[in-house]
Amino acid sequence: MVATTGRSFAADAGSGDGRWAPDPALAAARAYTWVTQLVRHAQQVPDQAALRFDGRTVTWSELADRASQVASALVRRGVRPGDRVATLMLNHVEHVTALLGAVWAGAIAVPVNFRLVGAEVAWILDNSAATALVVDAATAPVAAAAREQVPVAVCLVVGGDPARAGAGAEDFEAAVAAEPELPDAAGAAGVAGGRFPYAQAQETDTFLLMYTSGTTGHPKGAMLTHLNLLMQAITALRSYGLSGPDTAVLVAAPLFHIAGVGALAPAMLTGGRAVIAPTGAFDPEAVIRLIATERVTSAFLVPTQWQAVCAVPGVRDLDLALRSMSWGASPAPASTLEAMASTFPAVANVAVFGQTELSPVTCVLDGVDALRKLGSIGKPVSTVAVRIVDEEMRDVPRGEVGEIVYRGPGLMAGYWRDPEATAAAYAGGWFHSGDLVREDDEGFLYVVDRKKDMIISGGENIYCAEVESAIAGHPKVRDVALIGVPHPRWVETPLAVIEPADPADPPTLDEILAWTKDRLASYKKPTAIQLVDNLPRNASGKIRKVDLRARFARRPANSAG
Repeated sequence: MVATTGRSFAADAGSGDGRWAPDPALAAARAYTWVTQLVRHAQQVPDQAALRFDGRTVTWSELADRASQVASALVRRGVRPGDRVATLMLNHVEHVTALLGAVWAGAIAVPVNFRLVGAEVAWILDNSAATALVVDAATAPVAAAAREQVPVAVCLVVGGDPARAGAGAEDFEAAVAAEPELPDAAGAAGVAGGRFPYAQAQETDTFLLMYTSGTTGHPKGAMLTHLNLLMQAITALRSYGLSGPDTAVLVAAPLFHIAGVGALAPAMLTGGRAVIAPTGAFDPEAVIRLIATERVTSAFLVPTQWQAVCAVPGVRDLDLALRSMSWGASPAPASTLEAMASTFPAVANVAVFGQTELSPVTCVLDGVDALRKLGSIGKPVSTVAVRIVDEEMRDVPRGEVGEIVYRGPGLMAGYWRDPEATAAAYAGGWFHSGDLVREDDEGFLYVVDRKKDMIISGGENIYCAEVESAIAGHPKVRDVALIGVPHPRWVETPLAVIEPADPADPPTLDEILAWTKDRLASYKKPTAIQLVDNLPRNASGKIRKVDLRARFARRPANSAG
């Protein structure tokens, strides 16, 4: 019998009011967290692979041992439940163990974009009030610059000279190896799990602070809970057709991004394995070879990456275990979808849509509908409720444009230290995504634009995504972004910033206008184009329109580039 200190289940059950407020022991027994799953897998399948990276295998037992040592090292250095532990690292095994160790110690993990400069990292360290930072050899100099601005006393360095990360930094391996087991974390009650004690946490406790890469202003820290990541795992398993311990997911997205963390979620739930791709310039041949040799069953890449993979010589001859290939972050043109279908005819093709605040997937488009419903984000997943509303939170008629708003257990707990932004996001009791969408007669959703990106020209609403989709089909266009620029008569007018497919033969404005003649109303067409070598992108691959506006919106555009 479990000893209890608060109201018991029996007492509540007999109260007649139908309510139950569980005491700590019962709550702990019911909790789902990545740590409880880690311990469970370490007990049930200790010798089964949990992680694969660069030829290295880490079993569930080894991962649990290692994560508990990381937790112990953090606790010994003053980390307490609820503190924030930031990670600034490339993708590798130690990054995963640092995330798990932080949460095991009762802290909140804060993965930070390794592409940021020192001042940007410092802003996140300051905003999150991080008490500890774990970095690697590649990011140590940036960490040093950040720590000069925001002193973080505890800094552990993986695989490099600690001095490069600034004063007081320590060697990660030495610190972790000195810890044989996890002490009782800051007085928190330990829960016996074989040889693995761990700090208690509940599903509603914050697990991660994921700073949205965003396209405007400072990032906001989305507070994601253990329940949020459970919902992501369930959505992934259902959408990708994954099941059981044979699940092998490719982790190609960076672990500071929700796509990277989300890729780990199915393995953490099922006890499958995560195959971590090395960080660096995307190498399509190396990626498909990794998928083949590691018997990966599910892989997420952005459309341009899948296009490159499909073009690898001999790709159709490889022996693959792949069951699902998913994509997102940007629309996929028909040519990419056709290439994916012909290259991998037996593999399910799944488009996923969402955002960090929703942990992240909210809509899924199955491959059988991808070409028939080109441009659609699919239909909502079963774990969210959606509405399409106007500015007054009234449902718009089917076929009309409105903002998609959400409810569901995958929604974040709020924005860290930003009650105003949280209140605005949840105005009316629904989460406001900022995405303007329309629904067709079959219930498929189409993103028309981001609410903040909409151009109003002469009183007409111009939805950038719609125009970009039309222009992107031109054979001379690799990618395009539409922004509004000042106009003396129409207030603003659309400028198409184009990354040409062949810089030696870029499209002209006349060619773009001819291409869109039967595709767009006249007021939607760009009045000028601007050629660029590469469109600026954030960590998730989305185009940073704030950079384009800063560069082009205040000076005349021309078609010469």
